[in-house]
Formats: sequence, C-alpha cells, structure tokens
Amino acid sequence: MGKKHKDGKDGKKAKKKKSHEDVSGTGLATAVVNAARSMRTVLSRNLLATGLYAGQDGVILALAEEGGLTAGALAARLGVKAPTMTRTIGRLEAQGFVERRPDETDGRLTVVHLTEAGRASVDRITEAGRLSERQAAEGLSEKDVRHLLKLLRAMDENLHAAMPDTRGEKAVAEDI
Repeated sequence: MGKKHKDGKDGKKAKKKKSHEDVSGTGLATAVVNAARSMRTVLSRNLLATGLYAGQDGVILALAEEGGLTAGALAARLGVKAPTMTRTIGRLEAQGFVERRPDETDGRLTVVHLTEAGRASVDRITEAGRLSERQAAEGLSEKDVRHLLKLLRAMDENLHAAMPDTRGEKAVAEDI
C-alpha cells in the first residue's frame, strides 16, 4: 500500500498529459533549430578533410545512390530550390567531384554524374557523417537516440502535414 500524505491521498499523482497549448512557448522551435545548426556546423568541420562543405555532401551521396540525376531531381530530393542546386552543382563541378552530361534518352536534359573523385569521396563523407552523429549523441543511450529519432520523425511528419497546399491556400504568416 502506498504512503499516505497529509491530505489523505497516496503519493502518486495522476499524470496529466499536457495539451499542446500548455507547452507552447517552451522554445521547441528554438531548440530544434539550434541543434540542427550545431549539427550542420560540426558536419562542416568534419567534412573539411574531404574538400566539401555541408550541403555538397548530400548531392554526392544522392548521386552515389542513384547514379545520375538532373539538377531539378537533386533539388527536389534534397529539399532546396533549383537555383541553389545549380550553384552547388557548379561548385562541385569546378572542384572536380561531378560532371554534367546530356541525358542519353532526352537530349534536352542534362544529367549530373559523379566523377572518379566524387566516387572516391563517398566513404570519407559517410565517415564524417558518422563522426558527427557520434558527437551529437555523446552521453545518450541507444534507447535515447532511438526515441529522439522517433520524435523528430513525428515532428517532421506533423510539419509536412501542416504545410499549405500550394494551390491557392495561404500560409499562416500571410494572416499576421
């Protein structure tokens, strides 16, 4: 039997789930953005030995997985705008990591492919990513990391579901 307190109730308080309104203003967005920014900074530092910058690694890894992609397909896959991808591809091409070639079936399209140097960088990029993840997870248990990943994926799904459809709906910021 549980220990009784002065008020006659046992020591166990009923856990009340907080509503989303109760936790607003707790800095969730700030914490997530700061952690992402810190992760990006550490990844950039860990990528220095490869001659790449954060952002370029995603292009190389996507090309390693797919073989060759158009700039538009790369932009969509990595969630960036086409002009950003075009600049990134230009820099990677100047560094010798990628090359652009006409599509074999549709001459109107240009497909980005890894060069030998690009393919050689994949293992170093992967290791830089692993090192960054180990640094970020230091002091966390394996269970903590799995739970964190689950929560971050759920947040990502919630945020994607909340994004306005681009067919005429306006964003919340337009109402402010």
